[in-house]
Amino acid sequence: MSAGGAFGGNRGARPVPPEKGVFPLDHMHLCDEAKKEYISCLKTSGHKSEICRHLSKKYLECRMEKNLMAKQDMSELGFRTDANSEASKEKIQNEIEG
Repeated sequence: MSAGGAFGGNRGARPVPPEKGVFPLDHMHLCDEAKKEYISCLKTSGHKSEICRHLSKKYLECRMEKNLMAKQDMSELGFRTDANSEASKEKIQNEIEG
């Protein structure tokens, strides 16, 4: 018989916490509107996340405002300054259309 746990896992292994830590789930649905906008955008854009980045940013900002995650500079989360992100959004949109 093997010494592994369920599904072949290692019983003795200690779980490793996520790099950024744990943040609470949105049980009170405080950011549902932003989440739904993002998901809707993904569906209409053929799941091209680049087109919906502004909505992803809006969702993360909502989570920070409602203390559902630690406040952090958006550049640390992979978002550029507003001027650069607007130019990038227009460039991506033009590539898709043309």
